[in-house]
Amino acid sequence: MRINRLSEIVINQIAAGEVIERPASVVKELVENAIDSGATRIEIITAAGGKSLIRVSDNGCGMGRDDLCLAVERHCTSKLSDDLLDIRSLGFRGEALPSIGAVARLTIKSRQENDDNGWKISVTGGKVGAAKPSALSKGTIVEVGDLFFATPARLKFLKSERAESNAISETIKRIVIAFPEIHFVLSGSDRTTLEFQATHGEDARLARISQVLGREFFDNALEIDAEREGVRLTGFAGLPTFNRGNSQHQFIFVNGRPVRDKALWGAVRGAYMDFLSRNRHPILALFLQIDPYSVDVNVHPAKADVRFRDPGLVRGLIVGALREAIGNAGHRASTSNATDMMSAFQSGKNGQSHTGGTIAPDKVEYSQYHGAGNARYDWQTSSNRPLGEFADATGGFSEQPQPDLGDMPLQSTDGRPNIESIDQQASSLPLGAPRAQLHENYIVSQTSDGLVIVDQHAAHERLVYEAMKEALYSKAVSGQMLLIPEIVDLPEEDVDRLMTVANSFEQFGLGIERFGPGAVAVRETPAMLGEINAANLVRDLVDDIAEWGSADGLKDRLDYVAATMACHGSVRAGRRLKAEEMDALLRKMEATPNSGQCNHGRPTYIELKLKDIERLFGRR
Repeated sequence: MRINRLSEIVINQIAAGEVIERPASVVKELVENAIDSGATRIEIITAAGGKSLIRVSDNGCGMGRDDLCLAVERHCTSKLSDDLLDIRSLGFRGEALPSIGAVARLTIKSRQENDDNGWKISVTGGKVGAAKPSALSKGTIVEVGDLFFATPARLKFLKSERAESNAISETIKRIVIAFPEIHFVLSGSDRTTLEFQATHGEDARLARISQVLGREFFDNALEIDAEREGVRLTGFAGLPTFNRGNSQHQFIFVNGRPVRDKALWGAVRGAYMDFLSRNRHPILALFLQIDPYSVDVNVHPAKADVRFRDPGLVRGLIVGALREAIGNAGHRASTSNATDMMSAFQSGKNGQSHTGGTIAPDKVEYSQYHGAGNARYDWQTSSNRPLGEFADATGGFSEQPQPDLGDMPLQSTDGRPNIESIDQQASSLPLGAPRAQLHENYIVSQTSDGLVIVDQHAAHERLVYEAMKEALYSKAVSGQMLLIPEIVDLPEEDVDRLMTVANSFEQFGLGIERFGPGAVAVRETPAMLGEINAANLVRDLVDDIAEWGSADGLKDRLDYVAATMACHGSVRAGRRLKAEEMDALLRKMEATPNSGQCNHGRPTYIELKLKDIERLFGRR
């Protein structure tokens, strides 16, 4: 077989396929170059979804003639020393500009502040022209036309102009969040203008995030600030009840670089798994600062994936910081629930909230939010149900549960709650004083500046669940020994993965050990799961480790059982409560973390301010 040497143009076109996937990739590379140049204002103009035109202008430091000529050659960069581990800029590979020039018509104009004039250079399908003088103020203008004209096959795989235009917008939004001090403008004939004013001061970052995600995020954000072993995590995360149906509103940055790393997303998923169903996703913007020597950003030319020297440390920091912030929020719920309620009143229609909360949540079986394998478990019929273990935490689980809301009768002799018996001072408390119960499920409470409507079943379900978790994890989970150990055959690499976390399984009642090079022996399973398919459980855990870098599947199943028991053990819809019982429920909500949302991520209460009520009646 004869070996041929590829031409330089073909080499550049092959390399461009890794760096330049679509117009949004071009925008990302050019904007990152502008940021690295020290620009404080960056303007992006596109046409035809970036297929016919992309122009990025900045007021950065600019380039002289010699630097401009080198900039369009492969592996030429001003951002990297000989130490590939010490990367402190967004770009460093020296591939973006030559890759763009290999598949498009590229023109660059640039001028340094002290130069007499600027310089212009063009690259067409990989052919570099001579540098020429050009009139220009300080900064750089990069113009890309006829993208992929030199590689028509790639052009066929692009999506519609609107889809490509939307992809560019999403790319810009991810970048602008990380650099609030820079003014960004995105415009063109194929889009409405997006302008992100530079923000400064103590709340600059939150103000910039709110420009991208909207004012509602500002009202529903939890501040994150945590540090562990030299790794610092800052940013803002939305309340669990402020969520979306996809993960597009999750922004994660490592040393200022926007990344879409599966391991980091897995950590976020793990932090919120107690509060959201699997088809809902939190809204957040997190910034991870880490020593460049402890992270590898050179995994792929697109620089969207990263690898950490200690991934367990990073994951633990993210999960711990998010859970602490959510816990410290106490009973706080999303303000958008009230907005949705106002809209429903004004339109005369009930509907699903865009945040995932509903105005009057229908009863949804918990199995809907979990896999079919978990849905088969029935805690009431299981011979291993741990009633005694949680009796103190939940008040027992009899056929007719009686939650600890007071020892008074369920209703007064005349069938109505004794509202007057409640201390009037309770109105000054966060959830106010109960005033009525509607449809035997919704508690209406009066606060000092409005009213609160509480879903009694959802609220008490969360209270019971939190009590059960505290009892469950305050000591090791009980396990049941198998009479005959079950042998599970697995690939050797999966056995190695399991053995690295085998010790952590013991606290959850799962005992496994290596059984030869390609198998494990399951000797003990968690008692509260009852009779289970141990082989399927082990394989699911292996898949979790391979996919997310952790084995949270076992904890998920235990939490599912606890949540199912909490659902059955909480005060039911349709049960009439006395005023004292309603008051006890409100006071427990105020004292219990995470009580603002039920186990499925729906709000447990909705608050309306007095001004909102007056607006409904036309008083404002």
